[in-house]
Amino acid sequence: MSWIQTHSGEAIDLLDPRPEKIHILDIAHSLANQARFNGHTREFYSVAEHCVFMSLQVPRLFALEALMHDAAEAYVGDVPAPLKVLIGDRYRQIEQRFDHVIRQRFGVPTQGGPVVEADLRMLATEYKQLMGPSLRPWDNLDGVEPYDAKLFCWTPEEAKAVFLGRYRELQQPDLWG
Repeated sequence: MSWIQTHSGEAIDLLDPRPEKIHILDIAHSLANQARFNGHTREFYSVAEHCVFMSLQVPRLFALEALMHDAAEAYVGDVPAPLKVLIGDRYRQIEQRFDHVIRQRFGVPTQGGPVVEADLRMLATEYKQLMGPSLRPWDNLDGVEPYDAKLFCWTPEEAKAVFLGRYRELQQPDLWG
């Protein structure tokens, strides 16, 4: 079996995802129920909250990209970065295929710069606020400045609602030019 069923009932082929089968409600629902750091945080903290917070940290031009930067995880799961390296190319190919299809479906550009930096700063913020003491240093966070903001650790229901609200907000024409 190489397909999954989504919250809305869609059958998604993991090897051949189609844009017309990708729905924002499925993405929001799944990301709101997935824990960052494989659940190894002091309290539940979702991928959806991570994405919402990131979308608020970048310039408006990059906000939709930041909100959707982990949307593929709604279909392939939130695999911790060190494990992604160990798994290898097959997983990355599937994840990248979903990322491409999602970007196509929702008109999300691939611009990168500020989103990549925001993701690293979010990691530093999350590490500082959500993780317990570490027996080993996180070398990838050397010199990375965390954001000066409090994470809320929303329930899945709250995270889904805020994610969808932020998505709708970003779909509105920019009234400020």
